[in-house]
Amino acid sequence: MGKILPTSAGPAATSTSGNGTGSVIVADLSEAELLQRIFPRLPVPEGVLLGPGDDAAILAAPDGRTVISIDTLVEDHDFRLVRPNGHRTTGYDIGWKCAAQNLSDINAMGGRATSLVVSLTLPPTTPVEWVEAFADGLTAAIRELGATGCGVVGGDLGAGAQLVVTAAVTGTLDGRKPVLRSGAKAGHTVAVTGTPGWAAAGLALLEDERLLEDGRPVKTFGSLGEELVAAQLRPRPPLALGPAAAVAGASAMLDISDGLIRDAGRIATASGVGLDLDPSALRQYAAPLEEAAALLGVDAMEWVLGGGEDHGLLATFPQGALLPDGFTAVGSVVPGEPLVTLASQAAALRGWDHFAH
Repeated sequence: MGKILPTSAGPAATSTSGNGTGSVIVADLSEAELLQRIFPRLPVPEGVLLGPGDDAAILAAPDGRTVISIDTLVEDHDFRLVRPNGHRTTGYDIGWKCAAQNLSDINAMGGRATSLVVSLTLPPTTPVEWVEAFADGLTAAIRELGATGCGVVGGDLGAGAQLVVTAAVTGTLDGRKPVLRSGAKAGHTVAVTGTPGWAAAGLALLEDERLLEDGRPVKTFGSLGEELVAAQLRPRPPLALGPAAAVAGASAMLDISDGLIRDAGRIATASGVGLDLDPSALRQYAAPLEEAAALLGVDAMEWVLGGGEDHGLLATFPQGALLPDGFTAVGSVVPGEPLVTLASQAAALRGWDHFAH
């Protein structure tokens, strides 16, 4: 989830205000007119019995069960529209991220997303083109991430002093059992997929004005800088691997949104076991981040262990199970207290807590 602190009044606080370019703002349109700008840009999912336009949508449940989750992005808590270094987060970025984090939650259950409903709270001075770009980013993420059959079936618009984006997602298990956090057992293998630490590195670059020019990584930093920034702004959860892990017999799973150590602790607590992670196996994820870490004077492993928002998967598999392609073994489940350790040594708690920042 978001990993920035609220800021005092500044660029971000006024980033949606003003109409100096002559562009249309939200206050210039009625709700119906704004919806007419949004709906044509959104994909319609499969299996919808009734879509947008009524008080509620009606969906078919493919296997009689519905998986559901919800996530919220709040300006100046989960994202900044304008960062201290001048970098501007676009509506497309927020639309993509909104879709990605919700699709990832269904993926972590071993399911497949089927629909989204989206609520937007918009300051009246928000440019309409920002809202249109949000819809485009949402659509692009659904399509490019491979959320086949998923689309937007409705939502809500409201006015407020702060930009807030909330989306609820439904999904199907396609006849399989859900993969919960509570099934890990001693002797099972701990595995991850995705790019742990990349989104955290990208956030660090976005927040450090020394390494950006005109909102982009300096040329001397190379193309990797842009990839790291993209990992933060437009994460790419591996949507095919949640169902693949379920088919392979994953015993527990969640999406890595708040940091590897913190999220591993959630499996440990739910399952009543310990998770012992292998630092040597995790260093492969830190290696590509070393250059950025050196420039910022930090340890790349801290990004891997404490960074979230990559929305990869952390899963456990029975001993001897064949891991699906894309998963890497990084530790084992051990008996004892529900703690996370690194090479059998206590691991300091890292990661994001919404109410501790």
